[in-house]
Amino acid sequence: MLVIVCYDVNTETKEGRRRLRRVAKVCEGTGQRVQKSVFECQVTLMQLDDLERRLLAEVNLEQDCLRLYRLPETKGCEVREHGKFKAADFEGPLVL
Repeated sequence: MLVIVCYDVNTETKEGRRRLRRVAKVCEGTGQRVQKSVFECQVTLMQLDDLERRLLAEVNLEQDCLRLYRLPETKGCEVREHGKFKAADFEGPLVL
């Protein structure tokens, strides 16, 4: 399933900037960055549970915001891209 992870980490303090880097590292290990604080992740249900658990361990829920959008696996799901970024094709070959 395709999951969109969005976060907003309060970086006013040194600890906040550290949290931001840790949250980004968790996301980078699972998906691809499509904007500064937005990642697309192709995961199974078990991987989603693990990703959410690891992200919740890093954020401060009193200062930060974390959102995970689980997109349906139907043909109706559509992503429209504009600009120079080109997303990886999760269904295509790993090596061209």
